[in-house]
Amino acid sequence: MKMKLGTMAVAGLMAASPVMADLVFPSLSYRTGPYAAGGIPFADGYADYFTLLNERDGGIGGVAARVLECETGYNTEKGVECYESTKGEGSLVYQPLSTGITYQLIPKTTADNIPMHTMGYGRTSAANGEVFSHTFNYPANYWNGASGAINYLMSQGDISGKKIALVYHNSAYGKEPIRTLEELSEKHGFELMLVAVDHPGQEQKSQWLQIRRERPDNVIMYGWGVMNQVAIQEAANIRYPMENFIGIWWSGSENDVLPAGDAANGYKALTFHGVGSDFPVFDDIQKYVVDAGKAAGAGDQVGTVLYNRGLYAAMLAAEAAKTAQGIHGVAEITPAMMRDGMEALEITEAKMTDLGLPGFGPSFNVSCGNHGGPGLIGMTQWDASAGTWSLISEFAATDMDVIQPLIDADSGSYASENGIEASCN
Repeated sequence: MKMKLGTMAVAGLMAASPVMADLVFPSLSYRTGPYAAGGIPFADGYADYFTLLNERDGGIGGVAARVLECETGYNTEKGVECYESTKGEGSLVYQPLSTGITYQLIPKTTADNIPMHTMGYGRTSAANGEVFSHTFNYPANYWNGASGAINYLMSQGDISGKKIALVYHNSAYGKEPIRTLEELSEKHGFELMLVAVDHPGQEQKSQWLQIRRERPDNVIMYGWGVMNQVAIQEAANIRYPMENFIGIWWSGSENDVLPAGDAANGYKALTFHGVGSDFPVFDDIQKYVVDAGKAAGAGDQVGTVLYNRGLYAAMLAAEAAKTAQGIHGVAEITPAMMRDGMEALEITEAKMTDLGLPGFGPSFNVSCGNHGGPGLIGMTQWDASAGTWSLISEFAATDMDVIQPLIDADSGSYASENGIEASCN
């Protein structure tokens, strides 16, 4: 009843106040630098979804959405500068698209009472909303990804005694899954082999010679940008079986596999959302955004993996904004209200269907105790001849018996170091 009354109040306010400010959604993008190939389609998908809402629906709750884009070049210092230069614009939620930037912005956004959504990246233990009050990483995180990869391998056969290599970007991002994989190796009896790749990842010959020499049964990769392309090509050069090579979701886009041609066929990647453009929302994107000449890019990225991810991030932000409008009974929400909307967000299959995205992602609820969502992970595989990704497994649960204690320990340490008393307001 509270939500219904809130929605009615929004409608009444809309009728009484025809002139309203924009709802500002900053986009910390990177269209330049070694990671631009991934940054561009994400930024396009993010912007195009808000354009769709403006053009088709008249905005969110009757208020126009404005995407405020700031170029970071995937550089942490520039990312912080973008935050400082845009936060005064009424920015509702930050999506840094960088684990390094995320770590720097956690204390800043908390102090400024502005929420941050690090969907599938960032500090994994931010899933504990009792400590990280303004950071959200639903619907899945890096530790879910590590567990999802191991669960998939176990579904294919016994992994006890096998050797599994982690090829990782030698940064805060790439190191995120190590502790989880160490715990899982003890639990399931496989040997973990760690192979670091320095930024930006264009030189990997020594790493893949090591893999050829030690012959791991499977390789899991946490890479980004040019690192992924080089790794897949180097794997092909040593004739490593692509069906035994699994990338995290940041290592599973068209950009990563196309340069290797047919040699990339069979490569796999984890995901927490759907693939392809066979969803009704894309018909509306084409009509209201691309054909209308309002696309953020050339319109050639629609339906690609990272465009879809940017669109998904925008959809979740828009739904949180609607939730906040309903809770507070106003259309022109503040960042603090947006935080409330994110913490009360409910994504159901019925809602996804209404949005033109049936089956695109898992249903989930957010709460103070769980800012991370359900952690359900699917597997995709690349078909080089068709030039398409296919979802080859359902979104499945990950090992929270391993992950939750790690979240508790890491968030507890952060709370202790920063004098935070864990609580739910």
